[in-house]
Amino acid sequence: MLNIVHHPAYDAEFDVEHRFPMGKYTALMSELGQSGLLENCALHTPEMPELEQLNLAHDTDYVRSVFAATVDQRIERLIGFPVNRKVADRALLATSGTMLAARLALNHGIACNTAGGSHHAKRANGAGFCTLNDVAVSALNLLSQGLAKQILIVDLDVHQGDGTAEILGNLPEIFTLSVHSEKNFPTRKERSSLDVPLPDKMNDADYLSVLENTLSKIDAQFMPDFVFYNAGVDVHIDDRLGRLALTNDGIAARDHHVVCRFARQDIPLCGVIGGGYSKDLEALAKRHAILFEAAAAFA
Repeated sequence: MLNIVHHPAYDAEFDVEHRFPMGKYTALMSELGQSGLLENCALHTPEMPELEQLNLAHDTDYVRSVFAATVDQRIERLIGFPVNRKVADRALLATSGTMLAARLALNHGIACNTAGGSHHAKRANGAGFCTLNDVAVSALNLLSQGLAKQILIVDLDVHQGDGTAEILGNLPEIFTLSVHSEKNFPTRKERSSLDVPLPDKMNDADYLSVLENTLSKIDAQFMPDFVFYNAGVDVHIDDRLGRLALTNDGIAARDHHVVCRFARQDIPLCGVIGGGYSKDLEALAKRHAILFEAAAAFA
């Protein structure tokens, strides 16, 4: 039985014309329900995180400003939208949701959050539609609690995980992998443990070959006892902010490969949905649902 973490407040109810498709969180839950996947899943609801949990990854003053919904306008411009009460609560709950999914994965082998993957948020500020870096927060909390000793972050969002690299870059206990579009946002990249920049218009077969070779290379360098998987679907050929050319079948093969690889090694995996940008929320929800279908097969 797959354990899924969700909160209705993940959807901060943006205008449908906003560049960030906030309605995708509601649409994803609808898609999971209509597909029948939720019938054999256990749903969990996160609670607000503690300040101390977030401080492991973020500057205290910045965290306080998020809790109070008083984020500086300069930072709001970097994020791409105002951090009002709904947006602040969404960021806090999504971060707590990834922490909860990580604990569930420790107990059950795999669990997924219906949000998360906010990998552009850095220690002292948010950026790129990301307010708090949920995976960095969750990874550091696992380490601090002694629940994991070697953590691998597999970030397959189309954009580089620059915030994750900035926060976690000097920690030998964490290996950050970012496989991303070379010419896409952010313009200034950070250094991950391993960065794999990809050319424009890469198709399913070439992408999957690179992915398999990359993960095999990591096997020889790093042995994790926990994995975070950012399954961004902005790699899709129709994504508004992507530059790659994967199809739904390619995303399905990608997610199956990642989930299967670590499930067969009995390494707990926490999945987060990452980026995906389309005005067609139904099509976008179907792409995000692929992660949950792959995870359910190994739960």
